[in-house]
Amino acid sequence: MRQAKGLKLVAKAKKNSVFEFLGESIAPGERKVIELEAAKLYTHSPLSIPVEIINGTQAGPILMVNAAIHGDELNGVEIVRQLINTIDAKKLKGTLIAVPIVNVFGFIHKSRYLPDRRDLNRCFPGSDKGSLASRMANTFFSQVAKRCDYILDLHTGAIHRTNLPQIRADLSNEETLRIAKAFATPVIVDAPLRDGSLRSEAERLGIPVLTYEAGEALRFEPICINAGYIGVQRVMQAIGMLRASRKKLLTPVIAKSTSWLRAESDGILRTLVTLGEKVEKGQTLAYISAPLGHDEIELKATKGGIVIGQQTLPLVNEGDAIFHLAYFTEDDDEVEQAVEDFIEDVADYDLEPLTTGQINTPS
Repeated sequence: MRQAKGLKLVAKAKKNSVFEFLGESIAPGERKVIELEAAKLYTHSPLSIPVEIINGTQAGPILMVNAAIHGDELNGVEIVRQLINTIDAKKLKGTLIAVPIVNVFGFIHKSRYLPDRRDLNRCFPGSDKGSLASRMANTFFSQVAKRCDYILDLHTGAIHRTNLPQIRADLSNEETLRIAKAFATPVIVDAPLRDGSLRSEAERLGIPVLTYEAGEALRFEPICINAGYIGVQRVMQAIGMLRASRKKLLTPVIAKSTSWLRAESDGILRTLVTLGEKVEKGQTLAYISAPLGHDEIELKATKGGIVIGQQTLPLVNEGDAIFHLAYFTEDDDEVEQAVEDFIEDVADYDLEPLTTGQINTPS
């Protein structure tokens, strides 16, 4: 009898508990959309951040997946939408907090910033007595982010700037490094923490955070969306929230450093290389010319590396950041091949259309 009772207690210990959030209760196996009031409009109408809580039937970690801290970064919004439409709470361990749009002001106005022109991702942890940006940051950080065991923060490049799918993280944290490898983008950037960012402030509390960067602002890009969706699920598998996959993951390569190559004159830009491409020291990456084309300069790589970001607008001013290059201890040919294999692999996934409740995990 004692042994049977012990087994029963073990079984009970695996069950999840009710998740309390902003006065609402989400029972195990349930999901609920809750509005987090962030600010008020001039009309005194509330402006809210939509938060969906999916509480699994079994115990596990609390993971937040959020997007659009910069209101014009849309790829992450679609990643979160696909994620919440394909997660079955009855098969989930732990609790998923999904926040597709953090910067609701910027999202409405198709802008990176808040109405006070501040960058929300430089205002964390914020203050309840500060500026609009500081107050929004404080509300989101104290009410949502601090509740989490892990955070996946989804981003894109800025307007007229695109990024190769990549993870940026503080790799001095062993658990952050582990989940960064699980996300399995071809390139991981060991990025220093920036004061005021969600990643910086959460990591200081011991919460592992990954920043996923892919694509360009104000666009939906299927490769970037697929890669992000698959990466999020792989992290959920790695931390025990979803059933583990048998598929062998890509081995990511960690960049030892990165730098931007800037325009040396004003003019019209003609690029010769693309994202993920290997470049050699001294190689011509682009030409900058006058409109009539009589005066032209070459923009050359100062070191060999891989292109992980670049400007897409062909009109440049002197000093504009044109190419973001990553440098590795590994052979650049291997990194370039890893990028090619990654793009082909991600492109093969047919993620839409899916029915609600279906989990389309890489198998």
